[in-house]
Amino acid sequence: MTQLEKISNFVGMEFATFKLKEGVSEEKMLQIINEVDKNFLQKEEGFLGHCTLKGDSGLYADVAFATTQEKAQEICSKWLENEFALKYIELIDESSVNMTFWNRIK
Repeated sequence: MTQLEKISNFVGMEFATFKLKEGVSEEKMLQIINEVDKNFLQKEEGFLGHCTLKGDSGLYADVAFATTQEKAQEICSKWLENEFALKYIELIDESSVNMTFWNRIK
C-alpha cells in the first residue's frame, strides 16, 4: 500500500499552523521534518502520514494523519518527549501556533 493510499484511510488528523522563528530557513525546517518523519512519526502505531504546507505571509501548516482522532492526539502528546520532534519545535515561533484536532465524518 502506498503512502497516499494509507493517508486516504485516515479518520483522525492534527492540523497546526505556525510561523518559523526569525532567522530560521525553510530549508532547515524541511531537513528537520524529514528526520522527524523517519525517526519518530513513521514508528508510531496508528500514524498514516504527515505533510507540511506553505501559505501566505510566512505561515505554515503541519498536518498529521492517523487511524483515529485519539491516535492523532496520542502521537502529538509524545512530541515533547522525542529528541527529533524537539528539534522541530525549536524552529517554531510559539506565539504563532494554532493546533487543532479533527475527526473525519465523510
